[in-house]
Amino acid sequence: MLQSFFCPTRIHFGAGAHEKLAELVGTLNCTRIFVTADPAMRSSAILARILAILDQAGIAHSVFSDIEPDPSDTTVAKAFEQCRAHGATAILALGGGSTIDVGKGAGILMTNGGRINDYEGIEVFRTPPLPLIAIPTTAGTGSEVSGSCTITDTTRNLKMSIRHASLNPARIAILDPVALRTLPEHVAVHSGIDAFVHAFESYVSKGANPFTDALNLRAMTLLAGSIRAFAADRTNEQAGLDMLMGSAMAGMCFGQTGLGNVHCIARFLGAYFHLSHGLSNALCLPAVAEFNRPAAIARYARVAPLLGVTDDLPEEEASRATVAAIAQLCRDLGVPPRLRDAGAREEVYEEMADLCVAAGYDRWNPRPTTREDFLALLRQAH
Repeated sequence: MLQSFFCPTRIHFGAGAHEKLAELVGTLNCTRIFVTADPAMRSSAILARILAILDQAGIAHSVFSDIEPDPSDTTVAKAFEQCRAHGATAILALGGGSTIDVGKGAGILMTNGGRINDYEGIEVFRTPPLPLIAIPTTAGTGSEVSGSCTITDTTRNLKMSIRHASLNPARIAILDPVALRTLPEHVAVHSGIDAFVHAFESYVSKGANPFTDALNLRAMTLLAGSIRAFAADRTNEQAGLDMLMGSAMAGMCFGQTGLGNVHCIARFLGAYFHLSHGLSNALCLPAVAEFNRPAAIARYARVAPLLGVTDDLPEEEASRATVAAIAQLCRDLGVPPRLRDAGAREEVYEEMADLCVAAGYDRWNPRPTTREDFLALLRQAH
């Protein structure tokens, strides 16, 4: 089977990397830039510094920060109107996945027109969007390098995936742990687990290849080795940089390999119960990890030492130890042990199981999954 791998994003990383911003904007020949900023960053020192850098470089800017978690099509429409009114020729996103995705959506509409809903699916738009510079303030989504963005369709109350592997990633990503300093602990935990799940599900995906394997194994090493320290202290610059790099490595891969049942179920958990994407992943990760294990025993065994399992175990035992270590990681980070502890209600699981089957993640998930399997997983995690 013919496969390919590429990442079109140029990445600059390290503490203080955002100080290169004027130089990087200059490479885009941009004099007017549209800034999407997470609401939590409105009064932050780093946003103030970024705007000062733009001012000093003579680059006119317009800031849009009316962005909610799991951003909606109406939010993207508002951002687009402001971006168009400003006459921007590039976009800068400072925030988590939601903020970066709004920047992506506005950029698509600036060059392709229409509504963001028109571009749901894979490679539906053809014209390159406005160039995007992304500075993530969470270490989780990998949106800065991934070829997808997720926008909520307010009419259908469903999350739309807008995917284009070559045109949707940011042109430039700045991975700076300074941007993570004010991140709340629960957001650090949920986004960090999201990043780990990206790497783990991409690694065991049917679409994995040697290039994605190398990046995903390194991503899991960085993420599992740093998430506890980072959750405890977001000013720990080395832990923060490890989290950012691990998240980006996983982000380079999952759009090309596809993801599995954790993300499939989490997609609908978030929509039904208004849970964050990272928390939704964390809640169903242990149950799904055990369900998929028999279909990827060798790969699970390879992950065990990355999670601190040091014994030289036979492959089967190592694969089981991986599942146990994943469950322990979630406990250590304070993830609620059951879906019902996060407000999920069992009466909608039948409907959710139908949606999970229709979503078609079986093309990537290592183990075929029936409607009854999804229903059993939901009830087990409940």
